[in-house]
Amino acid sequence: MPQLLRSQWIPVGLIVLAVVVDLTTPHDVTSAPLLIAAPVAAAPLLGVRGIIGVGITAMIVHAVLARVDGTFGWRAGVANQITLAAVTALAVLIHRTLRRQDARARRAQQVAAVAQRAVLSRPPSRLGNLHVDARYVPAESEALIGGDLYIVQSTPYGIRVMVGDVRGKGLGAVSAVSADLGAFRYAADEAEDLPRLVNRLERALLREGDRRGGQQQAEGFTTALIAEFSTDLETVRLINRGHPPPVLIDARGRATLLATSEEAPPLGMSDLGAWTAPVDSFAFPAGSTLLCYTDGVTESRDAAGRFYDPVTRLPLVLGRRLRSVGHLAPGQILDLLIHDVRRHAGGRPQDDQAMLALHRARDGRAPAPPDGPAPAASPAEQSPPGA
Repeated sequence: MPQLLRSQWIPVGLIVLAVVVDLTTPHDVTSAPLLIAAPVAAAPLLGVRGIIGVGITAMIVHAVLARVDGTFGWRAGVANQITLAAVTALAVLIHRTLRRQDARARRAQQVAAVAQRAVLSRPPSRLGNLHVDARYVPAESEALIGGDLYIVQSTPYGIRVMVGDVRGKGLGAVSAVSADLGAFRYAADEAEDLPRLVNRLERALLREGDRRGGQQQAEGFTTALIAEFSTDLETVRLINRGHPPPVLIDARGRATLLATSEEAPPLGMSDLGAWTAPVDSFAFPAGSTLLCYTDGVTESRDAAGRFYDPVTRLPLVLGRRLRSVGHLAPGQILDLLIHDVRRHAGGRPQDDQAMLALHRARDGRAPAPPDGPAPAASPAEQSPPGA
């Protein structure tokens, strides 16, 4: 907002500059082009009244300067006045066109937001002693729809989670995300163990590829991390299908990469061959946080081309915060991660980023927010779609 207010002074600055140029240069040097530029500059910054006001001010200033120089005549006076009036009228038309385009863009963004909320809903904030938070950071702030996904579901066999990334972008990716989430919601409640769950997901994605045909049938796939927590939350079991491995963060902020014991291809590629993905089990102590994310995080590069390494970076980022406040909520861990990835990449995200933090609280209590706020995120980063 302060930057927008400063920008609104640009037309006034052009008029002031025109006066300075006219008073400090010979009489045969005209500042009329600067005055003509003022209402044009006002078109995207001011309202109709403001644009007309800038145009009238420019005409008055031009007339006064021309009288002072003794150059107000048909060529240097009346013609420039007519030009300023015409340019002011044109600036009003430009302003109205921009307003209509902005309104259409806002409506499209609202439709995209509704579609995103319908497809990728907010996960439950708490399931028993497991506290959950999520973030979705689009690579383009205007594009709310992407191909990254997450879902947390309580099932008869324990709490089950999937974080994934479908191939492709745009509406095609959203359709694939919807199919993935629908398949998971059904299979997670029905499959007795993770291998059966993954097999059902695989069959569902193959059927979806056959239904859609074309390139999606030949090349459609989803990288996925599927997790299952034991009923007492002491253990987390993982199957990784071509996805970045998660990080386990202990109560002191130390990070451990939960790498798979055997590589496996993404989901949706079983027609190219048969693979078995092992179930890897890891301890999940009280006070720990399981951090899952898509490759938009790990493939963020700095100026030297180095990838972001959460195992190296997170202890530094979280350790400083924990030493000052003593504890972090899952959402604050995600906000710190977003901030650090953005700093590593030097600005805007290079790819969509979906993040999920699952925290096992001590004694059933949620981690209280610290006294000081975490680094602020942009509006698209402050909450997952559907918040």
